[in-house]
Amino acid sequence: MRNLYQGWRILVAILLLGLSLPHSQAYLKNEKNIKSAVFLSPKFVLGPGSVENKYYFGIDFPRGHIALKSFDAEVVDEAGNPIPLHETYLHHWVIMRYYARKDSEVSAYDGNRVVRESDFIPVRNDGVCHNIGQYFGLGSETRGTETHIPDPYGIEIGNPDEIPAGYEEGWMLNVHAIDTRGVEDRLGCTECKCDLYNVTVDEYGNPLRPDYKGGLRCCYDHTQCRVKDGFEGVRRSLYLKYTVRWVDWDTSVVPVKILILDVTDTEKRLSNSTGLSIEHHCLVEYEVEPCKATSMADDACSHTRWTSVTMPTDGYIIYGVAHQHSGGTGLTLYKEDGEVICTSIPAYGNGTEAGNEAGYIVGMSTCYPQPGSIKLTAGETLIVESNYSSSLHHTGVMGLFYFMVADRVPQPYSFFHVLSNNYKHMNLSAYAWAAVILLGAVVALRYHRRNKNGDGYQPIMV
Repeated sequence: MRNLYQGWRILVAILLLGLSLPHSQAYLKNEKNIKSAVFLSPKFVLGPGSVENKYYFGIDFPRGHIALKSFDAEVVDEAGNPIPLHETYLHHWVIMRYYARKDSEVSAYDGNRVVRESDFIPVRNDGVCHNIGQYFGLGSETRGTETHIPDPYGIEIGNPDEIPAGYEEGWMLNVHAIDTRGVEDRLGCTECKCDLYNVTVDEYGNPLRPDYKGGLRCCYDHTQCRVKDGFEGVRRSLYLKYTVRWVDWDTSVVPVKILILDVTDTEKRLSNSTGLSIEHHCLVEYEVEPCKATSMADDACSHTRWTSVTMPTDGYIIYGVAHQHSGGTGLTLYKEDGEVICTSIPAYGNGTEAGNEAGYIVGMSTCYPQPGSIKLTAGETLIVESNYSSSLHHTGVMGLFYFMVADRVPQPYSFFHVLSNNYKHMNLSAYAWAAVILLGAVVALRYHRRNKNGDGYQPIMV
């Protein structure tokens, strides 16, 4: 009798839990199966005012057919101590996937952008901006921004059926860091204002436009921002420490696609012999002119930039976050009818310690819609709106929206699937198992009838 009672008690607990959850939450969890590893990027060396913008190929990364769950990063010194943003500003880091020919030396191109085309096949995200191909990427907000992908979703990588013959999967990491110790204008250095870097050409030797006041074209690798007279500081070795979490791939994982939209995108619809095509030109960065109303309060000086973008694929949105620079006040993604899909708001620090640096964006809020609640359709128009404070002049700012979509919503968990995952812990007799199955059938039938009566729940599958 005691064994029979235990069986009923366990089953009732499981079923009551399932019945208490709405359909959108009743999914199997595999959080306990998450694996994690911490890696360091190759070393980069910075002195006061100096810039490193390196591209590291063949970085350490989890291998095999897996589903990525998160990617988090921060700048640390040789002792592993976190470096605050007011010493080394992390302009951005991005990580990109690629296929490399097995007999090539792609991984030997540390810090270089030039890789022989026949040896290298980039595997970009599914977004519309072809010059923004990363899988993950953040900036100063990296320590305080959630990157976790909820169960049962994941980014599928390492599928042997997708890797071309003779190639292997690899990962490239780009780290753009600016040392601002002792500089004349810390904000100006982080915004890459050209006069502070004393440059008139970009990294390829091309002259800058006369109206280009600041941005990525002025703070490329090995440039130098102006330092105060007499300031001396040591050069130091730093690393990007990154933590990757993943699960082994199986059929319970629902794959997601990564899309990145840019508020500077100038989308054009073109007609040709094959029909309608869409051309995207994403500038990545833009300028915010200062507010001209001198009598206006600083909090009323606001600059808004928006653009419309055609959704390239169908999918249910499961995660969203924005990327902005100092001065940003938030970015919103809308449907064409004005329905808000996601609003991502920056958090500013108010201290000196790493992760809470005053005046810097130290985190961005994220969106995790209920599974299946927001469906986007290929061809529909989305609106991206980026807002910045214009009480000060800002150069090189960004308004990117990063989100993930799944082709389908996960199936609600099965009664028998729950039992199969728990039977090892249920030391039951044959009579107890008969009671378990009978009660399961009765409750499932009643649950189905409740759903037919319109209570808003979906039936458990049996």
